[in-house]
Amino acid sequence: MIFQTSRLLVRPLTFEDFEPFHEMQNNFNVMQYAAGKAQTFEENKVDLKKVINHYQETDNGFWVWAIDRKSDQTLIGTAAIIVDKKNEGEIGYRLLEKYWGNGYATEILKDLIEHGFENMNLKAIYANVDVRNIASVKMLDKSVLEFIGQEWNEDFQSYDRLYRKEQI
Repeated sequence: MIFQTSRLLVRPLTFEDFEPFHEMQNNFNVMQYAAGKAQTFEENKVDLKKVINHYQETDNGFWVWAIDRKSDQTLIGTAAIIVDKKNEGEIGYRLLEKYWGNGYATEILKDLIEHGFENMNLKAIYANVDVRNIASVKMLDKSVLEFIGQEWNEDFQSYDRLYRKEQI
């Protein structure tokens, strides 16, 4: 286990997670603001293997974990902290669409930020979100991260809102 909230458990992904992982990554509604497209069965097999292999690397800065619902041990999504060379972490999260609207992302966001500062000793945590991703914009606006501006994302041909918090 990496950390837990009142309703959720965050743990390393395993190959047994492939079915719900693929369901999430293969859904355009989930992936439109992350990858710009749904990912195929083969792409997801490769991605999950890469994520799991990162856990063994001594200098790993690419942390993607499973989010399980405690009540039934069901995988409902993933949470991530990608650490850069400045020891700052970009956070991210994805939920299977059938679990949207239950407050899970808000719950995981708060503890993901705490984990980054308290357990990973990051200097700063940041998030970038497509302005069209209204649900994530609202969540980040209410979080402890501070809105610092907006910039053009050439890859997605859209504007991203930028959020950041420095370690105190």
